[in-house]
Amino acid sequence: MRSPRLAALELRRFGRGRLPRAALAALLLLPLLYGALYLWSFWDPYDRLDRIPVALVNDDEGASAGGRKIAAGDDLTRGLRESDTFEWHEVSAAEARGGVEDGTYYLSLTMPADFSRRIASSAGDSPEAGALRVRTNDANNYIVGQISRTVFSEVRAAASTKASRSFLDRIFISFSDIHGQTVKAAEGADKLSGGIGKAKKGSKDLADGLQEAKKGSGRLSGGLRRLDKGAGDLEDGSRQVSEGTQKLADKVNGVADEVGPFLKDNEKSIGDTARLVADSASAVRHNLDTLVKAAPTAATGAHKASDALTAVYRARCENLPVPDPACPDLKRAKTAAADVAKVADDLNTLIADQDGDLDTLDDDLATLQKQAQRLADRSPHLSEDLDDAVSRINKLNSGAGKVAAGAKKLHTGLGTAKTGAADLDTGVGALKTGANDLEGGMFKLADGSGKLAGGLHDGAGRIPDYDEHDRDLRTRVMADPVRLASQDLHKAPNYGTGFAPYFIPLSLWVGAMVAYMLIPPLNRRALAAGAGAWRIALAGWLPVAVLGVLQTAALLAVLHWAIGLQMVRAAGTLGFLFLVTACFAAIVQWLNARFGAAGRILVLALLMLQLTSAGGTYPVQTSPAFFNVLHPFLPMSHVVDALRRLITGGGLGPVWEACAVLAAFTAGALALTALSARRQQVWTLDRLHPELSL
Repeated sequence: MRSPRLAALELRRFGRGRLPRAALAALLLLPLLYGALYLWSFWDPYDRLDRIPVALVNDDEGASAGGRKIAAGDDLTRGLRESDTFEWHEVSAAEARGGVEDGTYYLSLTMPADFSRRIASSAGDSPEAGALRVRTNDANNYIVGQISRTVFSEVRAAASTKASRSFLDRIFISFSDIHGQTVKAAEGADKLSGGIGKAKKGSKDLADGLQEAKKGSGRLSGGLRRLDKGAGDLEDGSRQVSEGTQKLADKVNGVADEVGPFLKDNEKSIGDTARLVADSASAVRHNLDTLVKAAPTAATGAHKASDALTAVYRARCENLPVPDPACPDLKRAKTAAADVAKVADDLNTLIADQDGDLDTLDDDLATLQKQAQRLADRSPHLSEDLDDAVSRINKLNSGAGKVAAGAKKLHTGLGTAKTGAADLDTGVGALKTGANDLEGGMFKLADGSGKLAGGLHDGAGRIPDYDEHDRDLRTRVMADPVRLASQDLHKAPNYGTGFAPYFIPLSLWVGAMVAYMLIPPLNRRALAAGAGAWRIALAGWLPVAVLGVLQTAALLAVLHWAIGLQMVRAAGTLGFLFLVTACFAAIVQWLNARFGAAGRILVLALLMLQLTSAGGTYPVQTSPAFFNVLHPFLPMSHVVDALRRLITGGGLGPVWEACAVLAAFTAGALALTALSARRQQVWTLDRLHPELSL
């Protein structure tokens, strides 16, 4: 009898009576208990987090910053309640603590009293970080605690981002204020630079004017020195003449009675003295002409210097909104120049003989010279003209005294003028030096003010001036500068879809395991008839494989139409699971055929090893090394990887690899089962009286 027919006969046994049919139905539906019920129970738990009761404590007292009220606790509370992340219950701190302890609430979130104050402190001198307090209790549920850590990390990040945006917005507003003030400062520096430029030009004009004034005052001082020297010579000469004539008059008057004899004895001496007086008067008159010629020139130079300084002073210091810084020095120079001009005018007046003094002096000198010369000419005849000579000598003496007094007065006036001119020259020199220093300082000041204005304009250009749109954009970026650009390839839409590749093979393995509890791994009729080992093996494998196909179809139908499992490659998934159930049936058959009752325990142990090393929940790399070693050598590891690609999408490399592995396991298990069938065709005492039976 062929293997398919033997398999059909085996399955027909389940149609004889109500209990076998119920058992067959149970076999078909058993994978649903592991596959459908498990997946259904946590198909999308994250979509139902709003059913988890969580205590929310808002003790925040609020704060103020920059004249604005901050209530970060209220804002966060409002946002959490609107998010529907959990089932929030606003309670007191004591209620939250007790509720987490007794299981009323799975966890609690507390905003302390200083929450807003700490956030607002970012704008003060001592910034502090705001703190959110989370209380969990793993005795209530460990997974909820893990979920809460992820959720509250996002809550904390959102709160931090909002606080950072507020702080950064104030910084950008400050930038705009600084920019505006810097622009004003730059405009003021431009005006300052312009004023300093005008002052610089004025200081240069002042220096040039003082240079000319210095030259004029030097010429005036030199001319007055020469006039003073000539006046001194005039005074000395006139004094000597006066003293000589006085002696002569005294002697003549004293010896008038004895003149006759005396004149006779001293005619030559009298003639010599008269000639000396004539020569002296001539020298004095000659120097007086030099004084008359030099005095007008000196007066003219003094007036030019005074007029130049007065013009510079009026141009730079009068009727201007901002007087020149050198005005005080310029005023003193103008006054000194005016004084020298006055002295020169006085001297010129004296020389010009507005009162007749100089003409009188010159006339007296001419008369003295003439009379002295006449006396010299007449000296041989003095004795004859004694009376006339005495009279003339007295007149000569009187004229010489007057000349000496005028010369002294002239010398004194010129001495005063010389001293004033020297002081003027010194003062104008000092003013010239100061004006040169002022010009140099004004040049540096103008250069510095230009650099200041340029630097302020450059600084204003570099200081950002953001409008409201720019501030909002920049604060949004800087508050959250790094964003995760997540690209989820072949995304599983929910938790159940992600775990389906793990629970589906588990249910099929259990289905095969239970099937061989009702169906013998080796067909007894074939064994008794002495059929071939391969025929016996196939006859025991085919019924369970057929049941596995039916189990797979029922399981996928419920998962897809009842629970909502969406498969990218539905047909591929169905066909692959047919291969999976055939492989699992072959492995379970061999373990039962080879080890008998102990084989059922080995089937369960192998299931546990596959579940722990398949990487169905966490990546296998996170498991201990023992499971990493087992992972590539067990069929369920390859099944899980292949189902992930078939259900959620991706490359088919792991699918083809899994098909090859499953085919190899199926062929190998059937070969080992055939070997076991051959051995069981020989009866032994152990088979007649087994040590263990289930």
